[in-house]
Amino acid sequence: MTLRNELETRFFAAEGSPPVRWRVASNPVPYEEAVARMEFEAGEIAAGRADELVWLIEHPPLYTSGTSADPADLVSPDRFPVFSTGRGGEFTYHGPGQRVVYVMLDLKRRRPDVRAFVAALEALAIGTLASMNVTGERREDRVGVWVRRPDKPREADGSMQEDKIAAIGIRLRKWVSFHGLSLNVDPDLEHFSGIVSCGISDHGVTSLVDLGLPVDMHEVDIRLRETFEAVFGPARDDATAWQPLEAGIPAA
Repeated sequence: MTLRNELETRFFAAEGSPPVRWRVASNPVPYEEAVARMEFEAGEIAAGRADELVWLIEHPPLYTSGTSADPADLVSPDRFPVFSTGRGGEFTYHGPGQRVVYVMLDLKRRRPDVRAFVAALEALAIGTLASMNVTGERREDRVGVWVRRPDKPREADGSMQEDKIAAIGIRLRKWVSFHGLSLNVDPDLEHFSGIVSCGISDHGVTSLVDLGLPVDMHEVDIRLRETFEAVFGPARDDATAWQPLEAGIPAA
């Protein structure tokens, strides 16, 4: 990332803001429980009762549909559980080997600019990949982060094939974000065949391991945090263990 691009995509909080809580789940988290926890945390942040939060998790295998999802893109509806969600985007897959980064940031403390926020999330994914010598790229006509595949046969028009390695989908409530991005580290790529991923049928998906990079989740997490702090500012460890919300505590 060049200095110019770094400055353009920085999304720091106002001076004097506390560091972002950085939480890593040690076990897969069920999707419905993750969404309930995100909504609760986002409500606490919006009310000023909690600091911002980034939550790194894995899910059991499942599909989610965003607000733009076409039902026809769910190719195998009985394969894994399917969850409707309020994030932007279309169908996507989550499962073991994929790092899901749920980002609960208060844009009022930063910039109430959704486009700039999405660009900053793209910079987070691209910068993390760059730290491992993988070139991720944006595409104006396709959401997510893409990598070129010189190892694959050329397209019919002679262009190089490209595969998706990271997906982005967010939702805002009272200017606090939730959902975020997912980065394919070493998921079962065949599981993506049950959907038309993000509504794009003429491109594939890949992962770091598929690209020949034998990294584990812990190493990726280190790179994610380093890049996050360069783009969004300081973070601090939050060892709070995930647990279902107690009865009587509503999701915000």
